[in-house]
Amino acid sequence: MSHKRIIIIGGGIVGLATALKLAQRCPSARVTVLEKEDAVGRHQTGNNSGVLHAGLYYKPGSTKALLAVSGIQKMVAFCREHDIPHEICGKLVVATNESELPRLHDLHDRGNQNGLQGLKLLNREQMREIEPHVGGVAALRVPQEGIVDYPKVCAALLHEIQACEGKVLTGAKVTALRSSANGWIAQTTVGDFEGAFLINCAGLHCDRVSELAGEKREVRIVPFRGEYYKIKTERQHLVRNLIYPVPDPKFPFLGVHFTRLIHGGIEAGPNAVLAFAREGYRKTDVNLTDLFDALTFPGLWRFLAKHKRMSWEELKRSFSRRLFCESLQKLVPEIRQEDLETGGAGVRAQAMSPGGELVQDFCFVKRANALHVLNAPSPAATASLAIGEEITRQVASEIE
Repeated sequence: MSHKRIIIIGGGIVGLATALKLAQRCPSARVTVLEKEDAVGRHQTGNNSGVLHAGLYYKPGSTKALLAVSGIQKMVAFCREHDIPHEICGKLVVATNESELPRLHDLHDRGNQNGLQGLKLLNREQMREIEPHVGGVAALRVPQEGIVDYPKVCAALLHEIQACEGKVLTGAKVTALRSSANGWIAQTTVGDFEGAFLINCAGLHCDRVSELAGEKREVRIVPFRGEYYKIKTERQHLVRNLIYPVPDPKFPFLGVHFTRLIHGGIEAGPNAVLAFAREGYRKTDVNLTDLFDALTFPGLWRFLAKHKRMSWEELKRSFSRRLFCESLQKLVPEIRQEDLETGGAGVRAQAMSPGGELVQDFCFVKRANALHVLNAPSPAATASLAIGEEITRQVASEIE
């Protein structure tokens, strides 16, 4: 039997899930994942708060909505099968004042359209039975949401890929791509790899990888850092599970929220500020190439012009614990500045159009012998197995 070799660039959770689904559906294929770091899941996957998103926010009928709703089911089943720590604890989306009630009801309708189960609008007394210290005037209960250990998901995916005779090579940074008689040759820091088909799951660098493959970079990854605080141990009783605000549709991010972590502790955040490096997890991290790439992109300036006030507020909150705390107090009024300890940060691989719009849906660009995942921010971790199945569906006829 001849074996078609498939190259997947990127060993985050989406790349690993895609490798597994391809190996399972196309056993005659030989899958090789190339990851530049010394371990898998080091960036978006390993630096988020571990939430299982049920698909509440996304436009009905969009790829993101469809894959989030099916993806959480697949992820929970995978976690059960592999004994990965997870919990379906539910969350509250809280209207902090009367003006947010119409948007809360719209979210309820959208969630129902997306097929979520058990959604329930709660009054003040009902929501405080679930979260006794929550503020606000009403809430939407989303019982299907949960928390999980995504690094352990990656470890299980890695084991399963290897069991299917796939390879995951770390420390293998792709530096060049060129077409060959048989498909592609990927030049890496550990040698060259040839494959009949190329799948780009490079996350924070997906636009650059697509350019290496000859694509025009029409949309660009603009990195936004999300910074978190941790709640001190003696004050963690103020939050039981997940507490989110009602998102403002005028702004492109969800807003700061509270998340219980699967191994204990409570995180509060994230804000959203422009990172000066695509892997810039600290304010002091600067990559001049990344910064030049962002600042010379007209889309970024158009985005900032459209969202002047939000961008300024996010920046101020990044440097002010007091302002961050005031945002959190809208959800949990008893939170105080002294309850907060500096936590970690993640960088969102967000695609932006030249017009300054954030690409809202997952974005797959299919070519004759390649597929590029050009936008897969949250909820991509939750939806990763469903994303892997969708990619496999799109490319299977060329691989089998």
